[in-house]
Amino acid sequence: MPYERSDRAPATLDVRFRVVSPWFRPEYLPRYRSDGAAGMDLHACLESPVELAPGSRRRIPTGVAIQLTRRDAVALVYARSGLAWRQGVSLPNGVGVIDSDYTGELEVLLTNFSDRSVTISPGDRIAQLVVAPIYVVRLLEVDRFEPTGRGTGGFGSTGVRA
Repeated sequence: MPYERSDRAPATLDVRFRVVSPWFRPEYLPRYRSDGAAGMDLHACLESPVELAPGSRRRIPTGVAIQLTRRDAVALVYARSGLAWRQGVSLPNGVGVIDSDYTGELEVLLTNFSDRSVTISPGDRIAQLVVAPIYVVRLLEVDRFEPTGRGTGGFGSTGVRA
C-alpha cells in the first residue's frame, strides 16, 4: 500500500516553554525536521563541548523547560537512532518520561556504550521529544479476571514462530 498523505490537519497540543540557560540559542528550540516526523529534536545546550568516555554517562542540558497543558499527555525522550548507531551513544533508561507536572529544564541522560570517547558539542542534536496521549488509570480490584486465550502464560509462552 503506497504512502498516502492526509488532507486533515494533525492533532495539536499547546505546550508552553521557557528558555532557562544563558547558552541557549534560537536554533536549539525543539522542532520537527520533516513533515512526517513524530519527534522534535533536542539539542545540547552547553557552554563548551563535553567528552563522554567509554562507559560513562552524563546529564546533558537542553536549555529549555516545558509545561504540558493537559494531564492526559506525556513527553517522552527517545534516543536518536543515528547517534546510537554511529557513535554508540544512547539513553541508559531507554526512554525518559517527562510528566505533565514537571516544569524543570529538560536534561537528556546519555551513556557512551562504545569503546571510544565521544564529544558532545553545543548545539548537537542528542535526542528526540515525542508528546503522546496517556490514559489516567483507575485500578479496580477484582477476585478474578475474565478468561483469555493466553491465560497466565508468561515470557515466551506464545512461542517463537508462527
